[in-house]
Amino acid sequence: MTTFIMKGKYSAESVKKISKGRTVDAIKIIKQSRGKLIAAYAIMGEDDLLFIAEFPGVAEAIKASINLNKKLGISFATLPALKVDEFDKVAGGK
Repeated sequence: MTTFIMKGKYSAESVKKISKGRTVDAIKIIKQSRGKLIAAYAIMGEDDLLFIAEFPGVAEAIKASINLNKKLGISFATLPALKVDEFDKVAGGK
């Protein structure tokens, strides 16, 4: 499984529909794309939400991102992430 950071932004319309039920729906959408939500945070700044999720690959992460936007009105920038020790190996560190 690959880790992805998902930065979410509410639309003006989606803010009106914030609810615990929508969070449950988001988890279901991620699961339908063969993913697992590791953590979810409400944040302040350029983005409104920060999800840490795992997916088998990029295609599944993109599918979840698109479906979250379609079904919940929240747009996500979805970024692959490596733990620092894995990054060090990839980058040639010892």
